[in-house]
Amino acid sequence: MGELEKELKERVETYTRMVERAIKQVEEQMVSLEEKEKQLVELAQQYLEDTKYYYDKKDYVTALATISYSEGLLDSLARLGKISIEWDRSRKSLVVAAGTFDIIHPGHILMLKEASRYGDLYVIVSRDKNARSFKKRETVFPEESRLFIVENLKPVKKAVLGDPHDILKRVVEFRPDIVFLGPDQQVSEDWVKKELEKRGLKDVRVIRMKERISEYKPSSSSQVIKNIVRMFCYQNQEE
Repeated sequence: MGELEKELKERVETYTRMVERAIKQVEEQMVSLEEKEKQLVELAQQYLEDTKYYYDKKDYVTALATISYSEGLLDSLARLGKISIEWDRSRKSLVVAAGTFDIIHPGHILMLKEASRYGDLYVIVSRDKNARSFKKRETVFPEESRLFIVENLKPVKKAVLGDPHDILKRVVEFRPDIVFLGPDQQVSEDWVKKELEKRGLKDVRVIRMKERISEYKPSSSSQVIKNIVRMFCYQNQEE
Protein backbone atom coordinates (compact mmCIF):
# COMPACT_ATOMS: atom_id res chain seq x y z
CA MET A 1 0.00 0.00 0.00
CA GLY A 2 1.37 3.40 -1.00
CA GLU A 3 1.59 6.30 1.44
CA LEU A 4 -1.23 8.26 -0.24
CA GLU A 5 -3.52 5.21 -0.22
CA LYS A 6 -2.66 4.62 3.44
CA GLU A 7 -3.54 8.23 4.30
CA LEU A 8 -6.88 7.98 2.45
CA LYS A 9 -7.65 4.73 4.28
CA GLU A 10 -6.94 6.35 7.66
CA ARG A 11 -9.13 9.35 6.83
CA VAL A 12 -12.03 7.10 5.82
CA GLU A 13 -11.70 5.21 9.09
CA THR A 14 -11.66 8.46 11.10
CA TYR A 15 -14.72 9.93 9.35
CA THR A 16 -16.59 6.64 9.56
CA ARG A 17 -16.13 6.50 13.34
CA MET A 18 -17.30 10.13 13.60
CA VAL A 19 -20.44 9.51 11.56
CA GLU A 20 -21.29 6.25 13.35
CA ARG A 21 -21.14 8.06 16.71
CA ALA A 22 -23.24 10.91 15.33
CA ILE A 23 -25.93 8.59 13.95
CA LYS A 24 -26.23 6.87 17.33
CA GLN A 25 -26.94 10.27 18.86
CA VAL A 26 -29.50 11.07 16.14
CA GLU A 27 -31.38 7.77 16.53
CA GLU A 28 -32.56 8.93 19.96
CA GLN A 29 -33.99 12.10 18.38
CA MET A 30 -35.82 10.57 15.40
CA VAL A 31 -39.27 10.74 17.03
CA SER A 32 -39.15 14.55 17.03
CA LEU A 33 -38.23 14.86 13.34
CA GLU A 34 -40.55 15.54 10.44
CA GLU A 35 -40.79 12.95 7.67
CA LYS A 36 -38.46 14.80 5.25
CA GLU A 37 -35.88 15.23 7.99
CA LYS A 38 -36.05 11.53 8.82
CA GLN A 39 -35.45 10.79 5.14
CA LEU A 40 -32.26 12.88 5.23
CA VAL A 41 -31.02 10.93 8.25
CA GLU A 42 -31.83 7.68 6.42
CA LEU A 43 -29.90 8.96 3.41
CA ALA A 44 -26.93 9.72 5.67
CA GLN A 45 -27.16 6.15 6.98
CA GLN A 46 -27.21 4.83 3.41
CA TYR A 47 -24.09 6.84 2.55
CA LEU A 48 -22.45 5.32 5.63
CA GLU A 49 -23.27 1.82 4.33
CA ASP A 50 -21.94 2.80 0.89
CA THR A 51 -18.72 3.92 2.56
CA LYS A 52 -18.27 0.55 4.23
CA TYR A 53 -18.90 -1.18 0.90
CA TYR A 54 -16.29 0.88 -0.95
CA TYR A 55 -13.88 0.58 1.97
CA ASP A 56 -14.08 -3.21 1.75
CA LYS A 57 -13.38 -2.91 -1.99
CA LYS A 58 -10.32 -0.75 -1.15
CA ASP A 59 -11.80 2.12 -3.16
CA TYR A 60 -10.83 4.70 -0.54
CA VAL A 61 -11.39 7.74 -2.76
CA THR A 62 -15.08 6.88 -3.30
CA ALA A 63 -15.42 5.81 0.34
CA LEU A 64 -14.13 9.20 1.48
CA ALA A 65 -16.60 10.95 -0.83
CA THR A 66 -19.62 9.00 0.44
CA ILE A 67 -18.74 9.43 4.11
CA SER A 68 -18.31 13.16 3.47
CA TYR A 69 -21.86 13.27 2.03
CA SER A 70 -23.13 11.49 5.13
CA GLU A 71 -21.37 13.90 7.48
CA GLY A 72 -22.62 16.87 5.45
CA LEU A 73 -26.26 15.81 5.67
CA LEU A 74 -26.10 15.33 9.43
CA ASP A 75 -24.17 18.55 9.95
CA SER A 76 -26.74 20.49 7.89
CA LEU A 77 -29.60 19.20 10.05
CA ALA A 78 -27.62 20.10 13.16
CA ARG A 79 -26.94 23.63 11.92
CA LEU A 80 -30.64 24.08 11.20
CA GLY A 81 -31.38 23.12 14.79
CA LYS A 82 -33.26 19.96 13.83
CA ILE A 83 -30.90 17.60 15.65
CA SER A 84 -28.18 17.92 18.25
CA ILE A 85 -24.78 16.32 17.63
CA GLU A 86 -21.54 16.45 19.57
CA TRP A 87 -18.99 15.81 16.85
CA ASP A 88 -15.73 14.12 17.69
CA ARG A 89 -13.36 16.34 15.69
CA SER A 90 -10.18 15.44 17.50
CA ARG A 91 -8.18 14.79 14.34
CA LYS A 92 -5.76 17.43 13.08
CA SER A 93 -6.56 19.41 9.97
CA LEU A 94 -4.89 18.19 6.80
CA VAL A 95 -2.90 20.99 5.14
CA VAL A 96 -1.56 20.89 1.58
CA ALA A 97 1.18 23.11 0.18
CA ALA A 98 2.89 22.89 -3.20
CA GLY A 99 5.97 24.21 -4.93
CA THR A 100 9.15 23.44 -6.86
CA PHE A 101 11.52 23.50 -3.87
CA ASP A 102 14.52 23.43 -6.17
CA ILE A 103 17.15 24.80 -3.79
CA ILE A 104 15.96 24.60 -0.20
CA HIS A 105 16.66 27.88 1.62
CA PRO A 106 15.43 29.59 4.82
CA GLY A 107 12.41 31.05 3.00
CA HIS A 108 11.17 27.55 2.21
CA ILE A 109 11.65 26.37 5.79
CA LEU A 110 9.85 29.37 7.27
CA MET A 111 6.93 28.93 4.84
CA LEU A 112 6.60 25.22 5.62
CA LYS A 113 6.80 25.88 9.37
CA GLU A 114 4.03 28.44 9.04
CA ALA A 115 1.86 26.02 7.03
CA SER A 116 2.39 23.23 9.58
CA ARG A 117 0.93 25.44 12.32
CA TYR A 118 -2.51 24.74 10.82
CA GLY A 119 -2.27 20.93 10.96
CA ASP A 120 -0.50 17.93 9.41
CA LEU A 121 1.39 19.21 6.40
CA TYR A 122 1.46 17.36 3.07
CA VAL A 123 3.57 18.84 0.29
CA ILE A 124 3.18 18.44 -3.47
CA VAL A 125 6.51 18.79 -5.28
CA SER A 126 6.35 20.04 -8.87
CA ARG A 127 7.37 17.68 -11.65
CA ASP A 128 10.42 18.65 -13.73
CA LYS A 129 8.20 19.34 -16.74
CA ASN A 130 5.97 21.76 -14.84
CA ALA A 131 8.86 23.44 -13.01
CA ARG A 132 10.67 23.99 -16.31
CA SER A 133 7.58 25.61 -17.81
CA PHE A 134 7.09 27.89 -14.80
CA LYS A 135 10.71 28.89 -14.14
CA LYS A 136 11.84 28.99 -17.79
CA ARG A 137 14.96 27.02 -16.87
CA GLU A 138 16.05 23.56 -15.86
CA THR A 139 15.86 22.70 -12.18
CA VAL A 140 19.11 22.29 -10.30
CA PHE A 141 17.82 19.12 -8.64
CA PRO A 142 15.65 16.60 -10.55
CA GLU A 143 12.18 15.85 -9.22
CA GLU A 144 13.07 12.66 -7.33
CA SER A 145 15.89 14.46 -5.49
CA ARG A 146 13.65 17.42 -4.66
CA LEU A 147 10.99 15.01 -3.37
CA PHE A 148 13.56 13.23 -1.18
CA ILE A 149 14.76 16.53 0.30
CA VAL A 150 11.28 17.89 1.02
CA GLU A 151 9.86 14.72 2.59
CA ASN A 152 12.77 14.72 5.05
CA LEU A 153 12.14 18.27 6.28
CA LYS A 154 10.89 18.46 9.87
CA PRO A 155 7.57 20.33 9.25
CA VAL A 156 6.50 17.91 6.50
CA LYS A 157 4.47 14.79 7.31
CA LYS A 158 4.49 13.51 3.72
CA ALA A 159 5.57 14.74 0.29
CA VAL A 160 4.48 13.47 -3.14
CA LEU A 161 5.23 14.41 -6.73
CA GLY A 162 2.56 16.45 -8.50
CA ASP A 163 0.65 15.38 -11.57
CA PRO A 164 2.41 16.51 -14.78
CA HIS A 165 -0.87 17.52 -16.46
CA ASP A 166 -3.21 18.72 -13.68
CA ILE A 167 -1.83 20.86 -10.85
CA LEU A 168 -4.89 20.24 -8.67
CA LYS A 169 -5.20 16.47 -9.10
CA ARG A 170 -3.04 15.60 -6.08
CA VAL A 171 -4.81 18.26 -4.01
CA VAL A 172 -8.17 16.61 -4.75
CA GLU A 173 -6.74 13.19 -3.87
CA PHE A 174 -5.66 14.47 -0.45
CA ARG A 175 -9.06 16.12 0.18
CA PRO A 176 -7.44 18.70 2.49
CA ASP A 177 -9.04 20.95 5.05
CA ILE A 178 -6.62 23.76 4.14
CA VAL A 179 -4.60 24.71 1.06
CA PHE A 180 -1.64 26.90 2.02
CA LEU A 181 -0.16 29.25 -0.60
CA GLY A 182 3.21 30.96 -0.47
CA PRO A 183 3.41 34.74 -1.00
CA ASP A 184 4.90 34.38 -4.50
CA GLN A 185 2.69 31.63 -5.91
CA GLN A 186 0.91 32.91 -8.99
CA VAL A 187 -2.55 31.51 -8.36
CA SER A 188 -5.24 33.42 -6.52
CA GLU A 189 -7.07 32.15 -3.46
CA ASP A 190 -10.41 32.61 -5.27
CA TRP A 191 -9.28 30.55 -8.28
CA VAL A 192 -8.09 27.66 -6.09
CA LYS A 193 -11.29 27.66 -4.05
CA LYS A 194 -13.57 27.80 -7.11
CA GLU A 195 -11.68 25.06 -8.94
CA LEU A 196 -11.79 22.78 -5.89
CA GLU A 197 -15.51 23.44 -5.48
CA LYS A 198 -16.05 22.33 -9.08
CA ARG A 199 -14.43 19.03 -8.09
CA GLY A 200 -16.62 18.53 -5.05
CA LEU A 201 -14.41 20.05 -2.32
CA LYS A 202 -16.64 22.80 -0.99
CA ASP A 203 -15.28 23.46 2.51
CA VAL A 204 -11.55 23.86 1.86
CA ARG A 205 -9.94 26.93 3.41
CA VAL A 206 -7.33 28.64 1.23
CA ILE A 207 -4.73 30.55 3.24
CA ARG A 208 -1.94 32.64 1.75
CA MET A 209 1.21 33.60 3.59
CA LYS A 210 1.06 37.39 3.38
CA GLU A 211 4.71 38.14 2.77
CA ARG A 212 8.07 36.48 2.37
CA ILE A 213 9.87 36.19 5.69
CA SER A 214 13.42 37.43 5.14
CA GLU A 215 14.74 36.90 8.65
CA TYR A 216 17.53 34.71 7.28
CA LYS A 217 19.48 35.33 4.06
CA PRO A 218 19.39 34.35 1.27
CA SER A 219 15.64 33.70 1.29
CA SER A 220 14.99 32.79 -2.36
CA SER A 221 16.38 30.32 -4.90
CA SER A 222 17.31 33.15 -7.29
CA GLN A 223 19.38 34.81 -4.56
CA VAL A 224 21.17 31.54 -3.86
CA ILE A 225 21.99 31.06 -7.55
CA LYS A 226 23.22 34.66 -7.91
CA ASN A 227 25.46 34.25 -4.89
CA ILE A 228 26.94 31.04 -6.30
CA VAL A 229 27.57 32.66 -9.68
CA ARG A 230 29.13 35.75 -8.08
CA MET A 231 31.31 33.77 -5.68
CA PHE A 232 32.52 31.03 -8.01
CA CYS A 233 31.96 31.82 -11.69
CA TYR A 234 33.36 35.35 -11.66
CA GLN A 235 36.17 34.23 -9.41
CA ASN A 236 37.20 31.57 -11.93
CA GLN A 237 37.15 34.10 -14.73
CA GLU A 238 39.53 36.38 -12.83
CA GLU A 239 41.91 33.49 -12.25
